[in-house]
Amino acid sequence: MNTDFRQLLASDKRHIWHPYSAVGSDLPIYPVESAQGVRIRLADGRELIDGMSSWWCAIHGYNHPEMNAALAKQLNRMAHMMFGGLTHEPAVKLAEKLIEITPEPLQSVFFADSGSVSVEVAMKMAIQYWYASNRPHKQKFLTIRYGYHGDTFGAMSVTDPINGMHSLFADVLAQQYFVDAPTCRFGEACSNEDVAQLQHQLELHNDTIAAVIVEPIVQGAGGMRFYSADYLRRVSELCAEYNVLLILDEIATGFGRTGKLFACEHADISPDIMCIGKSLTGGYMTLAATLTTEDISRTISDGEPGVFMHGPTFMANPLACTAANTSIRLLLDSPWHATIARIEEHLLNGLQPCGELNNVKDVRVLGAIGVVEMHEPVDMKTIQPMFVDAGVWVRPFGRLVYLMPPYIINGAELDTLTAAVCEVLSAVDL
Repeated sequence: MNTDFRQLLASDKRHIWHPYSAVGSDLPIYPVESAQGVRIRLADGRELIDGMSSWWCAIHGYNHPEMNAALAKQLNRMAHMMFGGLTHEPAVKLAEKLIEITPEPLQSVFFADSGSVSVEVAMKMAIQYWYASNRPHKQKFLTIRYGYHGDTFGAMSVTDPINGMHSLFADVLAQQYFVDAPTCRFGEACSNEDVAQLQHQLELHNDTIAAVIVEPIVQGAGGMRFYSADYLRRVSELCAEYNVLLILDEIATGFGRTGKLFACEHADISPDIMCIGKSLTGGYMTLAATLTTEDISRTISDGEPGVFMHGPTFMANPLACTAANTSIRLLLDSPWHATIARIEEHLLNGLQPCGELNNVKDVRVLGAIGVVEMHEPVDMKTIQPMFVDAGVWVRPFGRLVYLMPPYIINGAELDTLTAAVCEVLSAVDL
């Protein structure tokens, strides 16, 4: 590693917070020099096969020539333009495409800055909808445990307060309704008992509940749990029965990750409000969106105060919209169904041996998501360098060692990733 990077690392350690970390942390940090395809090149010359898609968003890998060209062209036109009173082609084209590919009732699009903000927007939409419908007391939210919806205050309030990462803020967050997460796994039927708690809460509190919010099929950072499509279908039916909106957080699951373009398609349902982000731009730019039905957008627009009360400075940034348009085109023009099925097969075969280890609780795979759940939290100081030494970038959290690789990854690279996971976990097996 050259001197410049050593100086950068020293400055980083003195001054910078990394996600869920401390200034001056002794956890290892690796300086990146460049990235190409599915490979991350470190400053010391080592190359790592990326198993994380930069937190699940770089579905086309890095330095993609068509993405680069589209952004360069847009950069020469305009990098940013305020969205108040103005519009531009990249935003209009993106809204049209999102309406086309998401479930049919979703007809209105609000562009946000990040996944967490899109959840905030969804929650505000739900509250403002009921306010405009002369039901101002419907301000609460109902969700399931082990969920994760972001790090801003509204999003934190619907993230699991016990098993999640936000217990420190419990006393200052809005108090929402929580029920146990479903135990019926993906591919299984759902019983009346599985939805009994949720139904009971809706019976008791439907006059104050604005919406149910859940991650469809896959609960992400709250536990990487895969649950029954039948359960999601029952949730949708109960929301309709008790006059409560359904918000689906597709930030992690959207754009093919679970084997469907959107995870709600596994249950053949449509939400009232949908949040998307992460892979929306192929990992190039931060951008998210909240989609809703014409009924909701019209009711809000026709009610008091006659506008939706949100408006980020960088809303519908032209560069980000261009990245999203290009990323979606690349995905839809590819044989993505077959690609996800191929990745799923490699993950299933490659990770299965981990199930024999003493410290492994469960191994599960769905689409381009592979999870090894441990009995105890991993020691990041020990395990992270072991993955790097094995030539892969895998970033565990808590008890979860998981893979969500870029879709362009080939079979040999996948096999290297899964073999590294098995070897590292074998080396630390109790």
